[in-house]
Amino acid sequence: MEKVLIFTATYNEIKNIEELITGIKKNCKHADILIVDDNSPDGTGVLLKKIEQEDNNLKVFIRDRKLGLDTAHKFAYEYALSNNYHYLITMDADFSHNPEEIPIFLKNIYDNDFVLGSRYVAGGKNKLNFFRFLLSFVGNKFIKNLLNLKCTEFTSSYRAFNIKKMKNFHLKMINSKGYSFFMETIYQIKKLGFNIIEIPIIFEVRLHGKSKIPTIEIFRTLLNVFRLYFSKK
Repeated sequence: MEKVLIFTATYNEIKNIEELITGIKKNCKHADILIVDDNSPDGTGVLLKKIEQEDNNLKVFIRDRKLGLDTAHKFAYEYALSNNYHYLITMDADFSHNPEEIPIFLKNIYDNDFVLGSRYVAGGKNKLNFFRFLLSFVGNKFIKNLLNLKCTEFTSSYRAFNIKKMKNFHLKMINSKGYSFFMETIYQIKKLGFNIIEIPIIFEVRLHGKSKIPTIEIFRTLLNVFRLYFSKK
């Protein structure tokens, strides 16, 4: 059987993570789960280590401080490569990404290099409040047009990599930090000639807790978009 790894990063997700693990297992029984926690003050890491002791398919890494989403995702990709996984699916830990959509990612990744979950293709839905929806929609349109990419979604982490077909690709080559890391990943994958398909997802409001996206991420993403744009010149 081909090996599947499902990854998420956590920071203060103690109210969500146990239910998320259950949801992942329900929808992909044969997958292994990798979780990187940035030393959550709310005890998420402590809970995960307890669950790990009773679950051979769960691997948990606790980092000593908050190091950011980009480094966690880079670690997950290299972990998948070095442990000979065939497919890697990444997702958020707060239930904004529904585990019930995992089988759709798996169905599509077998014959493609990279599958991107999008709120903005036919069948997709965004359940954010109007202001956040508008900000996200306009931002994604701006990135699409400036970088001349055909995708509709650039900031979602709900995505799948065909590790078998992308062995020469490494997330370590991505320079952007924070949430703009996800945008540059798509840019570099397309630049290297890998095929990308989008599938519709329903982006939910997080189940518990507060959003951790700081305002500075908007400006950081703008700077990185312009950096990539001028690097093409």
